[in-house]
Amino acid sequence: MGRRPERHRGREALTTQPEFASTTLTALFGEVAHAFPDAVAYIEGDERVTFAEWVRRADSLAAALAGRGVGKGDVVALLLGSSIDFAVGYAAASRLGAVATGVNTRLGPNEITAILGKCTPAVLIHESAADQVPPGAFRPAVVMARADMQQAASAGHPLAATADVHPEDPACIVWTSGTTGAPKGAWFDHRALAASAQMSGILSAPFDRRSMPIPFAHAGYMNKLWDQLAFVITCVLLPGPWTAEAMLDLMVKERITGGQGVPTQWAKLVDLPGLAHADLSALRLVSTGSAPVSPELAEKMRTRLGCPIVVRYACTESSTMTGTMAADPPEVLLHTVGRPLPGVEMMLVDEDGNEVLQGETGIIRMRTRCQMRGYWNDPERTAETMSADGWIQTGDLGFFRADGNLVLCGRSTEMYIRGGYNVYPLEVENVLAEHPGVERVAVVGAPAPVIGEIGVAFVVPADRASPPSAEALQQWCRDRLADYKTPDRVEFVDEMPTTSMMMKIDKHALRARL
Repeated sequence: MGRRPERHRGREALTTQPEFASTTLTALFGEVAHAFPDAVAYIEGDERVTFAEWVRRADSLAAALAGRGVGKGDVVALLLGSSIDFAVGYAAASRLGAVATGVNTRLGPNEITAILGKCTPAVLIHESAADQVPPGAFRPAVVMARADMQQAASAGHPLAATADVHPEDPACIVWTSGTTGAPKGAWFDHRALAASAQMSGILSAPFDRRSMPIPFAHAGYMNKLWDQLAFVITCVLLPGPWTAEAMLDLMVKERITGGQGVPTQWAKLVDLPGLAHADLSALRLVSTGSAPVSPELAEKMRTRLGCPIVVRYACTESSTMTGTMAADPPEVLLHTVGRPLPGVEMMLVDEDGNEVLQGETGIIRMRTRCQMRGYWNDPERTAETMSADGWIQTGDLGFFRADGNLVLCGRSTEMYIRGGYNVYPLEVENVLAEHPGVERVAVVGAPAPVIGEIGVAFVVPADRASPPSAEALQQWCRDRLADYKTPDRVEFVDEMPTTSMMMKIDKHALRARL
C-alpha cells in the first residue's frame, strides 16, 4: 500500500498510488477502509469523516435496508443534496449489491415522477417530509426521510455480509437533466467505474484534496467514486447555495490540491477581486468541463489561478473522452478540448453515418471502456444512441485539427440554417466572448420568414451600467466571421438561465423568451 502524503510548505508531496485488488465497488469500499481507516474521506463544514467511518455508517444503513427486504439488484434512489449522507447512501447501496441512483433536489415534480417511474426503486431516501413522492408517481416499498437514514447509519448495526457482486453487475444510474425531454438514465457496471479511474490520468493523484462543487447526482460524482477510493482522495464539499466567494474561501482554507468546477463556476471565481491575494499554493491543477469553455475563460484561468489548467470533454454517457494536457501550449488549451484520451475510440460522421474528412465538421461518435451500458429500462432510446457494437453517438459537433486536437462546434440540435448556410452557435459565442464588453453570451437560432432562421445572441454585459451597443457587437462579429454568422439580433440580459443539473446555460429557456 502507498504511504500517506508528506506535508511540505506549499504543494503536497504525493506518494505512489495505493494498490488494491478489488474488482467491484462493493469490495473496494471494504478494502480501502481497512488499508487507510484514518484517512479523511469527506469534509462538510466542520464535519470530517474517515474512510473507516464512511463504511461503518454505510454498513449500518445497509443492515437496516436489508432488514426491510432490500438486496442485490434493487435500485436505491437518493433524493438528497450533495452531502456526507448522500455518500453514505451510495456506499450502503453498493455494499448490498444494489444500484445507486441520485435524483437532483432541484428537479421539479414532473422530472422526479419520470425518473421514479423509469427506475422503479425499492428505496427512496429523501430530504424531509416536504419531499414526499409527488402525487401519482411510483412509490417505492421503502421511503425513508434523511433523519431516519442518519439514525439507521449511526446505530452501529453490523452488515451480516456484503453481496456477491460481479464486475458486470450494474452499480449506478445517472440521469440526464431532462431539458430536451423525459430524463434518460445511463447505467454503469462496476468495471466501467473501475475503467474511469484507470483513465483519469492527471486529474487524480494519491491523497488529493478535491473540491466538489458539482451535484452528487451528476456523473462527475456518481461515476467517479472509484477514483476517490482508489486514490484515497479527500472530497471537500462546498456549502450551499454555491457562490464563487465560498468556493474560493474553501480552496484556501482546506488547501485544495485538485480544483474542480464547470465553466459557469470558474467564470465567476476568476473575476473575484479577492483572488489576487488568495493563497492557492497547494493547487496541483484545476479542471473544467461539462460545457464548452470559451478561449477568454481559459486564458483567465490559466493566468489567474497560478497552476496548470486541464480542459476535459465528456458527457453523461461517458465520463472520459478527450482532454488537454498540463504541458499543452496555451493555444491548444484556449481553442480545443484536447485529444481522445488513452482507451477512447472516436470518429466524426455525417448525418448518414459516414466518416468525414479530417478538418470537416461532423457528429462525434465514441467508444470507451468507461461508457454506459445503456439507458435503464429504455431499450428503444438505447438503440437510438448506441450501436450494437458499442459506438455512442453524442449529438455533439466538432472537427479534428491537423494536430489531432478536437474543436467543439456545439450540439447538432443547436445548429441553425440561415439562408441555406449552417451556423454553429459555439463558434459565434467564442468570438463574442472575446469582446471586452461581454461577460457571458449564448447564441440560439430563431424561426424567420424567407431565410428560415436567424441568429439571436443573448449577452450579459461586463458592465451592466454601460453595455456595448448591439451594433458594436454585430460589427465585432462581421470583422471576424462570415457575414451570415453575425447574429441578427442582440438581447441584453442580467443573468443567464441555467439548467437544474449542472449550471449549463439553458438554451431552451432562452428560446422561450423569443
